[in-house]
Amino acid sequence: MKMDDVASIAKRVYHRMIDETANDWGMDMDSWDWVPGVGVISILAYGQLMNNREAVTYLLQWTARNKHLSEQMHVINSMAPYTIYPELHRVSGERWYLDTAISIGDWMLLEAPRTREGAFEHTVTEQVQFSEQVWADTLFMAVLFLARLAKRTGDRKYAIEAEFQLLTHLRLLQDPSSGVMFHGWNCEEQHHMSAARWTRANAWVILASPWIAEEIGSTTPFSDEIIERYQQLAAGLRHYQRKDGLWSTVMDQPEFYAETSGSAGIAAGWLAGMRMGWLDDSYKEAIDLTLHGVIERIAPDGTVLGVSGGTPVMSSIAAYEEIPCIPTLYGQGLTLILLSLAHVDRS
Repeated sequence: MKMDDVASIAKRVYHRMIDETANDWGMDMDSWDWVPGVGVISILAYGQLMNNREAVTYLLQWTARNKHLSEQMHVINSMAPYTIYPELHRVSGERWYLDTAISIGDWMLLEAPRTREGAFEHTVTEQVQFSEQVWADTLFMAVLFLARLAKRTGDRKYAIEAEFQLLTHLRLLQDPSSGVMFHGWNCEEQHHMSAARWTRANAWVILASPWIAEEIGSTTPFSDEIIERYQQLAAGLRHYQRKDGLWSTVMDQPEFYAETSGSAGIAAGWLAGMRMGWLDDSYKEAIDLTLHGVIERIAPDGTVLGVSGGTPVMSSIAAYEEIPCIPTLYGQGLTLILLSLAHVDRS
């Protein structure tokens, strides 16, 4: 596949995301939660990797339009949009980006609910509580923000917390037998709840881990255990890859439907790991297989198909198969990140 083709497909995926006529839960950019949060994180990555200034300009306009919504509540899932603030401060020079980011970072360090192990409790904007629960999603939705804030400010306290959260999540969620991640961990009851090896949970971790390490590496040393666990995860994921390059929505359930967002995120995470020098070129064939499989699921208008809807830690493994597939900003976003990284890798 030619790189011009990948760039053209990425552009279609991006423009589908910023379509202002979309106002349903999955595709509504003008809200403040994890769904548009993943959207803006991915648009920033696209703008940086593809040198697309239009994308960065869009984010400046997006924050001006939506920043008032951020005052509604502070929960882990609503931290995601702040992840772009450190870079937008650098680009624009507008002080309020940094002041707001520091305020939010300090809230996370001092006030955000934690489990007994010190991990961030996964809190959400919906009226439901997951007391003493650790979710894989948190690394992408909140810890990545802390890492980027650490790099922008040079303040080690944010880097130290990001490193602690990353390592703690890896220790609590990683399955020692397969190397892959469980979706969640109940700290009070000391078990992985439904014990689902959910594909998108693994995508959040495999992509967030090298990105977090890259941001904090210049500020504070991080444990070699992070790299070792990442490499175990990367190898474990390859074991569950299907012949079509994708992963079932619960990866060790081959009869379950193939899920696009998690598959794109896993391949993007492998590419991010290769950029960090954590993985060798032996992953390229598997990445190419996923890239082709994901592209086949992109509609002519740029809509990414086969993306499972919002998914808490379900009560059983079978329940994950019942989650319907809908167009979402996180499906668009993880696909956009994969396409952008693949373009740079092949250029």
